[in-house]
Parts: sequence; structure tokens; C-alpha cells
Amino acid sequence: MNLLSQTMAVVVTAMFLGGQSIPTMAAFPAQLEIETLHQNTVPVSPTHPQEIAADALETPDDAIEQVTAISQLTDVRPTDWAFQSLQSLVERYGCIVGYPDKTFRGSRALTRYEFAAGLNACMDRINELLTSSTADLVKKEDLLTLQRLQEQFAVELATIGGRVEALETRTATLEKQQFSPTTKLNGLAWFNLTGAFAGGDVKFEALPNTPVDARFVGGRDAAGRPLVQTTDRAEPTLSALTWLTLNTSFTGNDMLTVQLAAGNGISSINQFVSAGFLTTYGNPYTDQTSGTVPGRSDVVIQDLYYSFPLTDAVKLTVGPRINWFNHFDFNRFTFFLTGASSYASISSTQTSATFWGSGAVLEWNINPQWRFAAAYLGESVPYLPASFGYNTASNPDFGLFGGTYAATAELTYSPTDQLNLRFRYNYTRLQAYGGQVGGSNAVPLPYGYVDAGPGFSIFDPVTGTVTSGGLDYAIAHTFAFNLDWLITPGFGIFGRYSYGNTNLMPINQAVNVQSFQVGVAFPDLGKKGALGTITFVAPMDIVNGRQYFASGGGNGGTIYELEASYYYPLNDRLAIVPAFYAIFNPNNFDSNPNIYVGNLRAQFSF
Repeated sequence: MNLLSQTMAVVVTAMFLGGQSIPTMAAFPAQLEIETLHQNTVPVSPTHPQEIAADALETPDDAIEQVTAISQLTDVRPTDWAFQSLQSLVERYGCIVGYPDKTFRGSRALTRYEFAAGLNACMDRINELLTSSTADLVKKEDLLTLQRLQEQFAVELATIGGRVEALETRTATLEKQQFSPTTKLNGLAWFNLTGAFAGGDVKFEALPNTPVDARFVGGRDAAGRPLVQTTDRAEPTLSALTWLTLNTSFTGNDMLTVQLAAGNGISSINQFVSAGFLTTYGNPYTDQTSGTVPGRSDVVIQDLYYSFPLTDAVKLTVGPRINWFNHFDFNRFTFFLTGASSYASISSTQTSATFWGSGAVLEWNINPQWRFAAAYLGESVPYLPASFGYNTASNPDFGLFGGTYAATAELTYSPTDQLNLRFRYNYTRLQAYGGQVGGSNAVPLPYGYVDAGPGFSIFDPVTGTVTSGGLDYAIAHTFAFNLDWLITPGFGIFGRYSYGNTNLMPINQAVNVQSFQVGVAFPDLGKKGALGTITFVAPMDIVNGRQYFASGGGNGGTIYELEASYYYPLNDRLAIVPAFYAIFNPNNFDSNPNIYVGNLRAQFSF
């Protein structure tokens, strides 16, 4: 092997270790794996070709500029056997790059693949010289040597070419098979340890011997009085809930949202509640069942909607299952992920009969101080069974406009970044089932079941059936106000008030219910990002029409809930949230003992 051949064997190592050939070798990442060559190891086949290709296109951090004089390499001496070869390639062909410490490290070994790849790089350099005005710098004997080296390493060069083609095929396959370049997966998971304790027998209104997960109807005795049961204990529960959300954008401004949910929670408090109160007061929001069978972890589609801008300030959301709470009644201190945590505290109890619904939401950011939102949603709640008259929007007997639906309008005024005031109106139609209107989403009632009054919904103890409640539907009007005010960086206040009028048809009689909430908040309590809240709520104060409640009316009392919760983030992905609830006059019986609920929640986000 002549001088150029010897030089090529030396210089290829320099080119790889110094980084000169990396841009040239971008087509050879699959087998060469540039980073492993820096470690002087034998190349291996990568398992992630796209990542390797990307790495190969990057210049190593330890590379320096092109060496133009042999004297720049401090560890190359005139007495070295390859000095003349290196000098020729440095000063004639510009084929050498050294290390940052200006060394060449010519004693390091190289593989045949490395040599073949480096040979290819030097050939490219010589071809550049041949096609430029400096073509006379290339000697004929050097070209002959290169030709001979090409022949000697033809197998290796062909192998590299084949592997590049294979890499391109694998990369193309990955690009075609990837889920979506514009889809993002986010997840939330909760563990809930919950216990409820009562100081004595608690009265609740429901049919006899009805388990917690089947209290979907109210009943009266032969005298027309609501049936009353008692219980004095509930066992602690440990449950889980998971939400997986897929957000897909097609244009960069739009968003298709699909959220899957699975949860098995039936919180301890539900042992004490009247029919129509399942998963309401004293119940941590994340201690819930996802599907229609309480306690069973069915996977359901909880959210399914598409949002897109109409203008820079106006956004439209349409879909068969829109989460009403994503658009209305927001409050910085009662957002369930970080603030108050019970169903009665996270939002107004007189929000909307369509917690989830089919339809559309229009949002208009008028200016930084004013925001307007409006919606029409037919009821489509994922955790309420259609067999009990729910999910009317997808039922052809009722449809989008003939069953339970709600039209909402909300105006938000934010005079400063610290203060938000919200004014809301709901027009609601509530579909009757079995002649009764009610359940945990019968807003604005908001809990229990109503009928046409004494003489209806009579329970037959022999057959275990209930006569018709006498109602066809109800029309309701709800007015609500909501505020949050961050007075100082470490202290804020919040509150809500709502009033609902529900006309029962065909008897054309009204039930009026109001609700209020007041609370204080302590942002960054004990740690940045933490939040402590104390809130007092009257979730259901019956103003008039109590006689129409087949369950939930109680004996004239009013439920109150006192909650203290503390959101404490351990890191960006995990938080611990202890909460305590005290329930006064449960089920609207002023003779009922207090119920105390403790909840410890672990919250994971990913």
C-alpha cells in the first residue's frame, strides 16, 4: 500500500473522531452510530433509527474547525511514520479535523466500516476539487490509489449503501405507522381512601331494602308520605379513577378531544343518602364510578368534541359529549384538581342538567375584561343509565330537542387579573321517567325526585313497584352568580349564589330551590403551588314546593356542608390532597345527626 493508502487508513479515524465526516455520513446512521464510534466501540444496529438518524446529523460538541496546517496537530511529529501522509491530506486536500485539544490521536484503531465510510468522505472531497478550479491539485497517482481502494472496499461500500436503503425503508414505515404526528396523550389518575361516620341513625328517603347503587326512584306510602329508611354505618372505601385524554389538532388551531374514563368509586357517604342524592354532598369528586353501573370500572367515552376558531376571538365547540364544566362556572379556588374537592363545593349545585351533553358551545373573548359563552346541550351523561330515563339526546324517542336539555348563557367580567365575576342563566327542560323528575343532575332541583304530589308514586310492598309519579316533564329557569377574588398573593375569597324555579308539568306547579357557597383560600400555603381552602355550602335549600318531593325533601331541614381541603404537590406529577367534610342536616332532616367524612387523595398526572 503506497503513501496515500497508508494515509487513508490513518485519516479516516481522524475524520470520524474529529467529526469532519458527520455531515457527509448522515446517510449512514443505522449501522455506524456515531456516538459509539466516539467511544471506540464496535457499531451496533440501532433499535430507534429515527433517533439515530437525527443524532448523526448533529455535529459533535467536541469538534473543531478544519485543520489547515499539520503544525496545528500537537501530537503529530515530523518523525512519525505517517507525517508526510497527514501533511499531504491536511495541506493539499483539507481532509483532516482534530480534537478540541488540537490532537490527532492517530494510534486509535478503526473498523473496516469506518474506513469505508471515511474513504467515501475523502472521495467526495477529491471530487469537489476535480470539479473546481483547483483540480490540478489532485495527483494522478492519488486518483489511481483511490480507484484501487474503491475496488478493494467495494463490498463494504455496497453493504453501507444497502443498509442506508434499509434504514430509509424502516424510517418511512415508522412515519406511516405512528399514531398521529399531531395527537397528544395526557392522563390523570386518582386513588381515594374515604371514610364516613355518623353519630347515630341517619334517616334517608328511598324504597325499602334498596342498595346504594339502585336508588333511582322515590316512593310514598299509602298515605302519600315519602318512604323513610335508617342506617348508622358505612365502611371505609378505597377506589381509583383514571382519565386518558387524546387531543388531536389538524390545523394547529383546532382540537379534537377524546377522553376515556374508568373508575370504581362509590364513596362511603352514599350509604346514608336519599334516592336521587347518589354522588352528591360529602362525596369527593374523584371518588366516582365512570360508567352506568356504580362500583364497576367500565371504560367509557367521557368527552368527545371538536373545537375550532371562527375568528381570533370566537371559538365553537361541537360534539356528542361535551363537558359543560369545561366552559362554564369556573372558579380559580374550586377547580377540582387543585381546590375544593367535594361535588357540592367544586361548582354550583344548580349548574346544568347536562353535565355532559350533545350540542354546541360558543365562546367569545370580547376583550381582556369581558367574556361571553353560550351553549345548547341535550343530556348525555356517561354515568347515568338510559334504562332510568337518562341519555335522552341519543334516544330516538326524545332526541336532541325532545328530552332533557339545557340552554346556557354566561357573562364573565374580570376588572383585574385578581377578580372575576360571572353571571349565568340556564333554561332547562327535564324529562320525566316513571312520572318523576329528578336525580343527581335534575338541576335546578338539584337532588331527589319530585312527582305530582301525595297520591302519586305509591309503593306496593307486595310487588315492590311504584305507581306513576304523574309528571310528563318540567321547565326550569336558573340564575347564578360566581366570584373569586385573590386579595393578596396568599389569601383569596370566593362564593356562589343560585336560584332555580322549576315548573312541573302538567300540574303547572312550581318548586323553588336556592343554593349558596362562601369560602376562603390560601394559595402557596406551606409550599409554592399548594392551596388550602375552607368552604361552607348550602347545596339545596328548598324555598317552596317541598310537598312534591317523593325523596329528598326531608322534614323541613336544610343540608349544609363544611369542607376543609389542602392540595399539596409533591412534584409536578404527584400531589396529595387530604380533605375533611362535616355534613349538617343530611338529606334535609334537621333531626339527623351530623355526618363526618375524611378523604385522602393521591393525584397523578402524566
